[in-house]
Amino acid sequence: MSKRAENAAPASEELSYEQARGELAEVVQKLESGGGTLEESLALWERGEHLAAVCQRWLDGAKAKLDAASS
Repeated sequence: MSKRAENAAPASEELSYEQARGELAEVVQKLESGGGTLEESLALWERGEHLAAVCQRWLDGAKAKLDAASS
C-alpha cells in the first residue's frame, strides 16, 4: 500500500472533533519533521486540509448552537 493510500480517509468517515484535531496534530508534526518524499508530504498536506475542514465544521456547528441558544 502506498503512503498516499495510507493517508487517504474514506469518504464516509465520521471523526469526532477530538479525533480530527489529534490526527491533525500528528500530520503537522510529520510535516515539520520532514524526511519524507514530495509525494508523501503532499498526501499528508491533503489529509491535513481534510482534517482541518472537519474541525472547522464541528466548530461552526457548535457556534451555531450557541448562537441559537442565546437568541
